[in-house]
Amino acid sequence: LREEFGDEKFSKVFKTMTADNGPEFETFSQYEQLGTKIYFTHPYSSWERPQNERHNGLLRDYIPKGTSIECYSDEDVLSIADELNQRPRRILGYHTPAELFDHFLDEVYAIDKCS
Repeated sequence: LREEFGDEKFSKVFKTMTADNGPEFETFSQYEQLGTKIYFTHPYSSWERPQNERHNGLLRDYIPKGTSIECYSDEDVLSIADELNQRPRRILGYHTPAELFDHFLDEVYAIDKCS
């Protein structure tokens, strides 16, 4: 994502990031240098990242609990993510996450064109 958006846009697109304390996130603090605020949750405190837990539940519509995600190809996982991002959500005024993210990116890039 950093390559896709570049150092200049990264912190405009990703204003905050929340991660747990797993080793896969040990380099996340480097994004603070770009202007993104990084928050680390406490171990075993799933209530500190409720959106993540909600999306894990939605993912279970496609990958049953107890099934290893390793049984799915990268393409399968990306397809599932695309389907979830195209699902309208009541909390988003029945828009899809993809629609709203595209609209947000249009605003981010429009600001630079006007400058």
